[in-house]
Amino acid sequence: MDKLWYVIHTYSGFEGQVRDNIEERIKYSPAGKKVGRVLVPTEEVVVIRDGKKRNATKKFFPGYVLVEMTVDEETLQFIKETPKVTGFVGSGPQPSPLSDEERDTILHQIDVGTSHLRSTVQMEKGDQVRIVDGPFLGFNGVVDEVNADQEKVKVMVSIFGRPTAVELGFPQVERQ
Repeated sequence: MDKLWYVIHTYSGFEGQVRDNIEERIKYSPAGKKVGRVLVPTEEVVVIRDGKKRNATKKFFPGYVLVEMTVDEETLQFIKETPKVTGFVGSGPQPSPLSDEERDTILHQIDVGTSHLRSTVQMEKGDQVRIVDGPFLGFNGVVDEVNADQEKVKVMVSIFGRPTAVELGFPQVERQ
């Protein structure tokens, strides 16, 4: 039988532990031959804290793990007996597999998400900010424009009593 993708519901925060546990148990159980890949869909994001960029891993679906497997009583019991697993996603006695479209979308999102870093800084026009880096260090201003694609903001600061537009990168400002 072909292996299909299923979604397992886990305790939130234990997705990696569940994946590792299943992968370890696959080696020693006869049911393990019917289980393929086990994935926790994540992406690398840039988090800006204290004016510094840091890479972090963000889960697409917190509390869920994807598993490629052939479903029968043996594999269902194998997965359900894994610590921190609460069950399968789907209605009825049998879990529902992901459609081909859902599977392709998620797998593509995993591939693209890890290759494209994006910032998690959330700023909007009108936010009060303080400049924490660069030649305008220590100035306060108001966000006039946000360009999330380029990770830049245009801030209106008062220089010699006149409002002046200054373009800065996300790491150079922090919200007040």
